[in-house]
Amino acid sequence: MNRGKARLAIRAALKGAMLTLALAAGAGPVLSAAPSKADRELEERLRAHIQVLASDEFEGREPGTEGEAKTLRYLGKEWFNIGLVSGTNDPGHEWFAPVTLIAREPAGYAAQFLVKGRRFAVAKDQVLVLTSGKRSLVREAPLLFVGKASSPEFTRNELAGRVAVLLDGVAPEDSPEVSARQNQLLAQGASAVLTVLDGQRSLEQVSARRQRTGYALSQETLGGDLEAFITRDAMAALMKGTGRTLADLSNAATQPGFVPVPLDLSVTLEATTQETTIRTHNLIGKLPGRRPESGAVLLLAHWDHFGICAEPPAEDLICNGAIDNASGVAALTEVARRLARGPQMDRDVYFLATTAEELGLIGAHAFAENPPLPPDQIVAAFNIDSVAIAPRGSPFAIVGRGMTPLDTQIAEVARAERMTLVPGSEANEFVKRQDGWALLQHDIPAVMVTTAYGKIDRMRAFFDGDYHRPSDDLSHPLELGGAADDVRMLTALTRRFADARRVPAKTK
Repeated sequence: MNRGKARLAIRAALKGAMLTLALAAGAGPVLSAAPSKADRELEERLRAHIQVLASDEFEGREPGTEGEAKTLRYLGKEWFNIGLVSGTNDPGHEWFAPVTLIAREPAGYAAQFLVKGRRFAVAKDQVLVLTSGKRSLVREAPLLFVGKASSPEFTRNELAGRVAVLLDGVAPEDSPEVSARQNQLLAQGASAVLTVLDGQRSLEQVSARRQRTGYALSQETLGGDLEAFITRDAMAALMKGTGRTLADLSNAATQPGFVPVPLDLSVTLEATTQETTIRTHNLIGKLPGRRPESGAVLLLAHWDHFGICAEPPAEDLICNGAIDNASGVAALTEVARRLARGPQMDRDVYFLATTAEELGLIGAHAFAENPPLPPDQIVAAFNIDSVAIAPRGSPFAIVGRGMTPLDTQIAEVARAERMTLVPGSEANEFVKRQDGWALLQHDIPAVMVTTAYGKIDRMRAFFDGDYHRPSDDLSHPLELGGAADDVRMLTALTRRFADARRVPAKTK
């Protein structure tokens, strides 16, 4: 062998060895410059679904509208033709599981304060009262000052029958943290929470944010949580008649060993809402397995978006939701097609297209609260959301990493499929913003395994740009390479978790 041929042989051997090591370490595949014919066909099928679902004809897929009816007819027909059967397990509601929503708008409120038993007038533009129910009332309840309640460890006896007075003390963008403190106090037994706006938030800002329409699953009960807000000046004026000052109490709340302070104040709070009933549906299909007693795998994506979301003189009035989430439903459909063409699996595989995700993950909650099978039989759930983001060959992330027992098996599948998984849990920043979070609250192991979050800045750019706007439409090209990779990965994951030998059923 001459010297030139020897160099070529050595170079080829080194290249082969490096490729073997990369694949053994779970690195991504060496992709050709151009997608294969199968890649192109899959991307075109995804594009065709999105073009239908995100068209103006579907009017933004708002629950309870003709846009919903068109969406569910399209998906139901596609799933039937693929070979799925109804997964509702309810002969009275095949394929379409009813979900009844209540839309609530604040209708009215009142707040009457008593200082040492004497009425004290507070102007209506200085206080706001809200309820999560149809009508809520607390009558002459004593006030208990709890400060910032940053790490509340109150007993139910301390809070029961009382209105907790909470200091706000934050900027507007930190308001979700305040909401968590309010909810915790209510859960611990407070009759209501009165938040003193002593930070940067104004009553006008709270009113603008909180007096929007809220959505929930229909319930028979009238009452709900009571939350009230009062300006710092109005609360300071109330305190003058008690022999205490708001400033002194606020300072005391910062000291070690602070304990709640009963106030010589009581309040009657009342709030009502105006309700509208919305009847909508989850779509549930199924591929029956050979051994359904061994459990099931669930794949899901939300079909809904915001419908007509703008008004004239705006030119574009429809939030089409091409990426969010026509792309996810398209990917769900193509995973179903691939699985239906393959050999029958051990476990049943359920396909769920949820309603009202955009209104608070409500369709996923409805599924978990009234599932077609015992929830503890679901060995794994994979959510698919906004996948038309990343190019072909992008790394995968797990949204929900470390929150379920699924991670090890997912990593094994990624290595077998020559797909790269990014390390760390940075994508968990978004775990509460998708349907998998609702399932996790019901102890169903749910994750998203997707290229969309493989490079987190790409997803953040989408959230800062077209997300939830009319511009998330078909007016610009869709990136479907990563979505096609998602379909391949989810197909492999489903086959792995549907294998009762490789993934034993959950132990109770």
